[in-house]
Order: sequence, then C-alpha cells, then structure tokens
Amino acid sequence: MAKVDVVERVTEIVAEVGGPLGIDLVDLEYKREGRDMVLRVFLEKEGGITLDDCADVSRQLSDILDVEDFMPDHYNLEVSSPGICRPLKKLADYERFQGHLVKVKTFDTLTDDAGNKRKTFTGKLLGVQDGMISIDLTEGQHASIPLDKVAKANLEFEF
Repeated sequence: MAKVDVVERVTEIVAEVGGPLGIDLVDLEYKREGRDMVLRVFLEKEGGITLDDCADVSRQLSDILDVEDFMPDHYNLEVSSPGICRPLKKLADYERFQGHLVKVKTFDTLTDDAGNKRKTFTGKLLGVQDGMISIDLTEGQHASIPLDKVAKANLEFEF
C-alpha cells in the first residue's frame, strides 16, 4: 500500500474509533525515522484530550492495524495531543482559533501591508475569508496570506 493510501486509511480508522468518543484527528504523520517508519496520531476533544483517551485510541487503532495488516513496513505507533503549539491544518482550525496568537510559515516570500518581505508571520489571527488568512502582526503591521501559500501554521504559546 502506498504512503498516501496508508495515511488515508489510518485517517478513516481514527475517525471510526475516535468519533464515538468525541475525539477528533488533528494531524497524522507517517514517515521514516532511522530504520523504521513512525505513525504519529495527534488527537483532541472538547475539554481536552487525556492520557486515557490517547491510550484507548492507541489500543483500538493498534488492534485494527494488526487485523487489517496493510502497513508495508515495520512501524512505531505514537498517539498524543498536539500540544500547546497545535498545528492549524483545516479551514475550520483557522475559524476556530480566531483571536489567538499564531505563527504562519509560507512556501514563498510574501509582503505584509508595510512592504516587508517575509516567509514567517506571527500575530493575532483575525480570521479567514475567501481563501485568505488575516493576521495582525506582532510588529504592528497586517498581513493577508493565501491559504494555498501556507507551508505550516500553528498556535503560539501566549505568556
């Protein structure tokens, strides 16, 4: 099974296992580290994900993966919360975390409203509309970033 197919199937399984528990998939990584592959599953739920939640999903996911046996390589399974610097992956994430401090890295160099060229934007997320992320930058400028130019985005810890 190809890497993309593995990610798609594991995503489906996590939805089947986590859905009834009120647990949502935030992110999933399937990549080589050393000699083995690592399958990392990041979860969240309303009110916060617990260690018991992660353990429950891990056990159920592991059992299903053992039965279906579609993973092409030996792998290590890791199930956890996304942490305080949670990634923003879906459009709904940008809507949900409006008003929070974020860091956005872009594929290409873009310009903020003051004419500064950059690939990293940190500031208060104002929202997303028509495929554009709006951020009030910590330096006082404003930036509008096309969603399709985002290489990586995550919440930033606020002191």
